[in-house]
Amino acid sequence: MSNDGHRTNDELKSNYYRLLARRMMLLAVCIAGIILFAGLFSLTVYDSVDIWETYEIIWNHLTGNNEYEPRSIMWWADRYIWNRSVPHVIVAITAGASLAICGALMQSMMANPLADPYSTGISSGACFGAVIAIIAGVTFTSTTGEMGIVSNAFIGAMVPAIIIIALSTRILMTPATIILVGTGISYFFNSMVTYFMIMTDADTLKNAYIWQIGSLDGITWDSVPIMFGITIVGSILVALSWRKLNLMSLGDDSAKSLGLDVHRFRILCLILMSIMTAAVVSYVGIIGFIGLVSPHIVRLAVGGDNKYVIPLSMTVGALLLLFADYISIHIGADLPVGVVMSVIGSPVFLFLILYNRKNKGVLY
Repeated sequence: MSNDGHRTNDELKSNYYRLLARRMMLLAVCIAGIILFAGLFSLTVYDSVDIWETYEIIWNHLTGNNEYEPRSIMWWADRYIWNRSVPHVIVAITAGASLAICGALMQSMMANPLADPYSTGISSGACFGAVIAIIAGVTFTSTTGEMGIVSNAFIGAMVPAIIIIALSTRILMTPATIILVGTGISYFFNSMVTYFMIMTDADTLKNAYIWQIGSLDGITWDSVPIMFGITIVGSILVALSWRKLNLMSLGDDSAKSLGLDVHRFRILCLILMSIMTAAVVSYVGIIGFIGLVSPHIVRLAVGGDNKYVIPLSMTVGALLLLFADYISIHIGADLPVGVVMSVIGSPVFLFLILYNRKNKGVLY
């Protein structure tokens, strides 16, 4: 082999190990950040212990070694942290990871860097269902309280998804057509939400508006199982499809030429993404920018291979939402996390657009 051949192989190996190191570094930073903010949030719930005692309390509870003296500081801390902080953190991690992986799925499936989990109108449908429950007191499941709102939001979220999936099975819809149909559905549901909201009193209007912009307040253990279970199953299915998503990101024509049934695979992706997004939005409301920004951050750092983009997007999304939640709590103005996430996400996304255009000439 010539010297040029040796040099080429050495360069390829060097680039491979450099890229692998960046992937591992990004993963380590995200995991460390998640652990840090999980502990910091616990301190805001019960500030009579320090951060190391917080981790010790959580570990002791998991291992069953939480027999503290009744009504002592550690006894109270164990109950406050486990019943308020831990489910809140789990839901924040789950919601951030789920929205991020759905964003990566949508962007690859549509070959569109501006696609996100809400592009099909799911958020507007969920908002309509929840607002109906909050304002009118009507639930499709004849239940009351939080589960009635969650059930209504889930059903409302699935309506746009069912419409788009039904249309996709009857006619050949391009990615652009799917996004346009989703936009039309969003406008319809938003108009209905506005109509109902202007007909209610101020207190009910406030509750409906807070849900509409996304909030993690009032999270309990009851909010964890369904969202967590759907996110785990959905994430595994998306991760196993990374090769097909890589083909989809090349465009429909290229994917078809490589043997992929684009139409059938896109419908399956829409079904999976709709269920995952609906499960999140039903509990925490509409939290924007996570599904849009997280995959872009990962692609900028480690490239566009979905084998790595999918799991790393989950960790970045979880960290972003935990960070925004921590900021929203410490602002001290009862600011919902959805507002903070929009304030953080919009300049970050603008930076990513400008950086990519400056260095690569394209966004995706």
